Amino acid sequence: MIDESESEVLDDMSEFSLELNEDQVQLQKWVHDFADDVIRPAAHEWDRREETPWPILAESAKIGLYGWEFMAEMMLNDPTGLSMSVALEELFWGDAGIGMSIMGSGLAAAGIAASGTEKQVLEWVPQCYGDADDVKLGAFAASEPDAGSDVSAYRTQAVYDEATGEWVLNGTKTWITNGGIADIHVVVAVVAPELGSKGQASFVVPPGTPGLSMGQKFSKHGIRASHTAEVVLDDVRIPGRCLLGSKERLDERLAGVREGKSNDRQAAMQTFEATRPAVAAQAVGIARAAYEYALDYAKERVAFGRPIIENQSIAFMLADMVTEIDAARLLTHRAAWLGKQRKFVNAEGSMAKLKAGRVAVWSTERAMQILGGYGYVTDHPVERWHRDAKIYDIFEGTEQIQQLVISRAISGVRIK
Repeated sequence: MIDESESEVLDDMSEFSLELNEDQVQLQKWVHDFADDVIRPAAHEWDRREETPWPILAESAKIGLYGWEFMAEMMLNDPTGLSMSVALEELFWGDAGIGMSIMGSGLAAAGIAASGTEKQVLEWVPQCYGDADDVKLGAFAASEPDAGSDVSAYRTQAVYDEATGEWVLNGTKTWITNGGIADIHVVVAVVAPELGSKGQASFVVPPGTPGLSMGQKFSKHGIRASHTAEVVLDDVRIPGRCLLGSKERLDERLAGVREGKSNDRQAAMQTFEATRPAVAAQAVGIARAAYEYALDYAKERVAFGRPIIENQSIAFMLADMVTEIDAARLLTHRAAWLGKQRKFVNAEGSMAKLKAGRVAVWSTERAMQILGGYGYVTDHPVERWHRDAKIYDIFEGTEQIQQLVISRAISGVRIK
């Protein structure tokens, strides 16, 4: 049975098209060529070094791929919502670690755009990127050592100092992309502990602010070219204007919550909800890379006197891989379109992220199986893609969190 709200969305879906327009086709080729020519040749080296690939960031900034203008074009000037998904699939087809380094600042930019005023967006978002001659980084700091998916358990606090008009931040954030090395940090902090997740707000910590430091840098299973670390906040004082939104709007919202008025705004979740289709597109790119490599290998590898693709066991694995990848891409494009139109009904963004993450892990594992022993060594990239894929079952909401979001959406029940 289709309920009334779903029927209204389906009536409007006639506007949705799977055919990319001319600009999107050009975008796809442009990003693919950069990924093929610049990213792939460098991917193994930066994975081995486990360092931010500054030279590639600079190259991507020179061509306009890394920069706030590119992000604005993708997010604001695309009525279909598909351009970002198209670009990300190609970028992460090149390499997920380098792709995350290029796109990591976008999460900070999205956090500013989700909660900030127009003036704040214009001031802070460009500073997340810098320019081709002076590349900058942004970081979105939400997760904590004892609170990842459970945003209500955040403990980092922001206290307003009436005497100086400053906010004072204290706490530790963890698993932060570009954490501690970013120029702009967007920090989610608790301003009203008694209100749980509804008592949070987002803040910009400007470059060089005393009290912010990098804690542990993590050595990771995958996406190693992307810097991930703790962010320690020790009496970090920031001007009142660094509260995203305004204090008047924050006070009004908190008063409404205290009076029992419905208010589902959560600073961290607003950002995650906006980015799930984009994360799904990244996973699709990894899965496609593994599938294409395995397909080419199966055509060339000869065993028992014939190419191994002539064996059903291999051919059927590849058939399943391409089918699953196409299914994940279709869910991702649908979610991107629905998100742009603000027509989510049953947590379609979470559906896309859930499916794409699973497909990326499964497809890269199948690719390793097709290559056999060669799939397990660093001479071939599939082992790196397999390591990179696993994070898509974990970050920006684990597989189980996506299931929880979807089940609540379809049932209307507060499932725990």
